[in-house]
Amino acid sequence: MSKIAIFDFGTGNLFNLHQALLRNGAHSVDIIRTLEELEKYDGLVLPGVGNFDNAISSIQREALLLNMAVDNGMPILGICLGLEMLFNKSEEGILDGLKLLEGDVLMLPKKKVKVPHIGWNNLRIVKRESNLLKGIPQDSWVYFVHSYHIEPEDKNLIAAIADYGSILPVVIERSNLFGTQFHPEKSGKIGAQIVKNFIKICEKNE
Repeated sequence: MSKIAIFDFGTGNLFNLHQALLRNGAHSVDIIRTLEELEKYDGLVLPGVGNFDNAISSIQREALLLNMAVDNGMPILGICLGLEMLFNKSEEGILDGLKLLEGDVLMLPKKKVKVPHIGWNNLRIVKRESNLLKGIPQDSWVYFVHSYHIEPEDKNLIAAIADYGSILPVVIERSNLFGTQFHPEKSGKIGAQIVKNFIKICEKNE
């Protein structure tokens, strides 16, 4: 029975994510503001609410504990901002990211598309062996709220893409690191399946 932690960057508004994890198989879900007891959890979620620099500031002082969890194989899911934090840096802020993955975060091109991107878009799955996307049909619709997008250096990280003015990587997966640019907790049955998949991954980590 998986025990999941959501890291609170201090922005609140984590109710939907908390409930989505509980509804879809998590035994318990705690909202935490420190990583000091991270080892008692089976998985960690970095949520998609807040500002890049503020979020980084709230967790950066505990980067050593986070790196230890990654090295020990703990599944980590970054959602929207939480995904962006995994990379080197973002055009949204001046602070370095967590640097768990190589690449940068860029602003969506305002000349080509409306920013922020708010609404539904479909997924083109490019990594069919993805554990996070197991059972997700091609061209499934998911819900986005974002102004920035990731540009991973290693394109093999990319599990799914979406078309919004240009082709954007919107799901990444490498070993125990996972991320979605969209919000699974707002994406109906498809999002629920993705949450279930993450919880199953966490159960294997128990």
